[in-house]
Parts: sequence; structure tokens; C-alpha cells
Amino acid sequence: MQYTKGFTLIELMIVVVIVGILAAIAVPQYQQYVIRGNRAAAQSFMMDVANREKQYLLDARSYATSLAALSMTAPPDVSRNYTVTISAPGGTPPTFTITATPVAGTKQASDGNLTLDDTGTKTPSTKW
Repeated sequence: MQYTKGFTLIELMIVVVIVGILAAIAVPQYQQYVIRGNRAAAQSFMMDVANREKQYLLDARSYATSLAALSMTAPPDVSRNYTVTISAPGGTPPTFTITATPVAGTKQASDGNLTLDDTGTKTPSTKW
């Protein structure tokens, strides 16, 4: 009896189906991982901005109204996915709110705005 070496078409198709199933499970999970990673980078930057705002308050007796006033720029991994702005209306006592708005057309667009204020309140609280 003579045996041929190699794989049959059925065996190859089974392998293709298994790889397809694994890819169908892995790709969405990877995309969610990327979105969470981008959100974490933005949140970390927002925390840095809040710390810098508190230092600025000690010197200027008011909060800065822009990243430029704090001598800060958003790192590339944040700026490509979010637009970070500071709202610091005058008043007594002074307050600030840092907002990270997802850039339209990016994977983060469905993520929604992230905010952090002078009291440490973070919204949405489920994503912090």
C-alpha cells in the first residue's frame, strides 16, 4: 500500500475555519483593548494637567485657561485621539474643568467626552 504525503483539502478547510473563528473572537477584543489604552493615556494626561493647574494656582491665584498657559502640549498618542481643553471661569473660589473630546473619525469617537474638575470629580465615572 502506498501512502501519499501532505494534507487533504478537508484538513486544510478545517484549519481555515478554526483560524477564522479565533480571528472573529480576537479582533473585536483587540479593538476594545486599543480603545481602553487610548482612554487611559488621555486620563493620565488629564491628571498631569490637573496637577499642573494646582501648581499654577499657587503662583497666579487663578487657574490657567489653556494648555499653552501651563507650557504643556498633549502627547501624540493623546492628541491623535482626543482634543483636550481647559475651562477655567473666574470666580471665587476659582475652578477648572479639563475636557477630553474624542476626535471625529477615530476609534475613540464612540467613547464620549471625559472630564476632570478641580475637586477631582471624573465623568463618566464608569470609564475612570
